[in-house]
Amino acid sequence: MRSDAVTKGMQQAPHRSLFNALGMTQEEMDRPLVGIVSSYNEIVPGHMNLDKIVEAVKMGVAMAGGTPIVFPAIAVCDGIAMGHVGMKYSLVTRDLIADSTEAMAMAHQFDALVMVPNCDKNVPGLLMAAARINVPTVFVSGGPMLAGHVKGQKRSLSSMFEAVGAYAAGTMTEEDVREFEEKVCPTCGSCSGMYTANSMNCLTEALGMGLKGNGTIPAVYSERIKLAKHAGMQVMELLKKNIRPRDIMTEKAFLNALTVDMALGCSTNSMLHLPAIAHEAGVELNMEIANEMSAKTPNLCHLAPAGPTYIEDLNEAGGVYAVMNELNKKGLLYTDLMTVTGKTVGENIAGCVNKNPEVIRPIDNPYSEIGGIAVLKGNLAPDTAVVKRSAVVPEMMVHEGPARVFDCEEDAIEAIKGGKIVAGDVVVIRYEGPKGGPGMREMLNPTSAIAGMGLGSTVALITDGRFSGASRGASIGHVSPEAAVGGPIALVKEGDRILIDIPNNKLELLVSDEELAARKAAWQPREPKVTTGYLARYAKMVTSGNRGAILEL
Repeated sequence: MRSDAVTKGMQQAPHRSLFNALGMTQEEMDRPLVGIVSSYNEIVPGHMNLDKIVEAVKMGVAMAGGTPIVFPAIAVCDGIAMGHVGMKYSLVTRDLIADSTEAMAMAHQFDALVMVPNCDKNVPGLLMAAARINVPTVFVSGGPMLAGHVKGQKRSLSSMFEAVGAYAAGTMTEEDVREFEEKVCPTCGSCSGMYTANSMNCLTEALGMGLKGNGTIPAVYSERIKLAKHAGMQVMELLKKNIRPRDIMTEKAFLNALTVDMALGCSTNSMLHLPAIAHEAGVELNMEIANEMSAKTPNLCHLAPAGPTYIEDLNEAGGVYAVMNELNKKGLLYTDLMTVTGKTVGENIAGCVNKNPEVIRPIDNPYSEIGGIAVLKGNLAPDTAVVKRSAVVPEMMVHEGPARVFDCEEDAIEAIKGGKIVAGDVVVIRYEGPKGGPGMREMLNPTSAIAGMGLGSTVALITDGRFSGASRGASIGHVSPEAAVGGPIALVKEGDRILIDIPNNKLELLVSDEELAARKAAWQPREPKVTTGYLARYAKMVTSGNRGAILEL
């Protein structure tokens, strides 16, 4: 056992004295030490219930003969961080979470781990750590929030942001906004649509790192507590069989995750996180493969913000396994891969029927024959850009319009709410990429303002930043190379014509090559926005969005 390095032998007597100081008995020291990584805190609604999840995991580990030991991971609430300097600190926490978990697990020589994340960066950060540490590991999240109800309709956080835009447009009263404010987020849990947190929790099932229901069982259901107990028990089975994350997170497992991503219509942030997780697992996942996967993968779900259904509805319809079973009817998954259940993908999904064809479309009646995410290329994005195709209205799938150029998010929001953006415009927000931000802020405020102002079907937004899973419309992010390194997005001028052609995966600045070359020759790098602290170090080490914004020395 790995923990023998701290519990066995005369040389380890000093170590045991410190375990004694913890009140640990000899019987506990003789059992496998199982680290439980708790993302609990009192500021993130998706994490406020994790103390109960952790206690359930501890019970499961102990019942199965292990010694559970809890240590923490940080978490940022993207909703609370949105639209101000706090959003610079969102994506960057993914690497802090991975690094700190690696440090704790290696320093204390845990035999196995149970990861208890919930919100946007904790899931990928802990998956990255799991791949690095490579001891038997199970994921169990805190679960999704139930949808709110406003005026007889189900609503979620994206509705709240759009309500602010509607108020600015004069189509909603302050009283209406207040009602949304009080009702759209009615319980603890990760926000109720197919936003980034729920996307990544669902993809833990597709990757094989979470038990059935991990992505969809609501946070407030007692079934979530049972799931946590079973996760604690199951990690002991993985330890006995020596099944490790790198045995599970293989290249084929990532291809399965991409396939399920396309079918569910996940957040575009998955296109940042899957390559970063794969990198830690020793798998190179080129995002250009996403279009190949999309071309053969039907989009089966239109969960909020793409449609009127929510994660609770997906759960009742059969969850992620039911979606996978539909996909398997056309042979779109690798089914012989090992998972944390101790069984293969095929064994896991067998008999998992689709209980609601309105929530999960049958494979022969999809929302579209192609997947929910598209990767675009062109002279504006020579490497790549990403769009959540399933959340784009048909009339914006192909769009040409004049560029309205902003060098930061705040300036764009002021223009949108000030009525300076009109139908047909293409809003360009740059210098918000991984280096330029730094931290690659999410642009939920501008996209929500566009939708709330009634411009969602006529205005596009392009950025080297990224989007919340709650964004909808022609929202094209991760433009690479980013402006801060002289990417073509830095060369766009006010009024330039931009062509967006999502069906053909194109993003073009309609300017001659000669003119672009002249602009490039005249371009000068900008002074860094942040010169001290973690963000400054991050900016020096981070790669581009098309590489998953991974860190390199």
